[in-house]
Amino acid sequence: MTATTTRAGGAPGEPEPSAGRPGRRSPRSGFGLIGPRHGRHSVTVEQLETLALPIGDDGVVIGVGADGRPAVLGINRPTPYDVVLIGGLWTAQVLALRAAATGARVAVETGRPQAWVQMVHAMGGGQNGLAVYEVGRVPPQGASAGTPVLVVRDCGMRPPRGRVASGPWQSVLTLLPYLSPVAPRLIRQARLVGVQQISPDEAAELGRALALPRGDVEALPTLAEGFTLWCGDRDRQYVMTQPTDAEIGLLGTPRRMD
Repeated sequence: MTATTTRAGGAPGEPEPSAGRPGRRSPRSGFGLIGPRHGRHSVTVEQLETLALPIGDDGVVIGVGADGRPAVLGINRPTPYDVVLIGGLWTAQVLALRAAATGARVAVETGRPQAWVQMVHAMGGGQNGLAVYEVGRVPPQGASAGTPVLVVRDCGMRPPRGRVASGPWQSVLTLLPYLSPVAPRLIRQARLVGVQQISPDEAAELGRALALPRGDVEALPTLAEGFTLWCGDRDRQYVMTQPTDAEIGLLGTPRRMD
């Protein structure tokens, strides 16, 4: 417990007069006026163990983990952040929708704009956080802390090198439908890799690239719809993406194939 001392004629916790200037109290630089005084709140060491605080990145809720807790992807960062998703368009679109809902601007670079046009219309014709561009035509986005950007690259099996790269407050999500020949390079550059259901041969190759345990390699070909194995620098997590009613109405139910 924290003890407080009381000066004669003063309230508990009241600052002592300045030693160099009798009768004057030392200034509280940066804190403004002294507000109401209350008893200090404190707990014992034993009570600390009962506190449960959600600690993690702020960002996009991408689903729930195996423990039933929300899994959050922190895409709005002051440093470059590259994500590779080897999976379906449905998951990439859900991530784009949820990123826009958090205040990020989403720029989609795609060779199949017809697959994104429904989302653009639903979000106000590109004026409310999501815009679609042809491959190689994404302009500079002017990302900042106040207006973070997510660039979604939906450019097929062999996406060309993007004109707009990741940078401060600008993350890049590259969608690969399968484990393509360019996947090893993209995986090496990525900070986070998401993998949905793939073939046993692809799972074995990806297992070597990501140093996955045998159990994960065997599980990847059997993943159900909506499940993704997310692999970061030091951990791995299976996440089930649960769509909202609005997302189902716009995008349908979770699916690996498009």
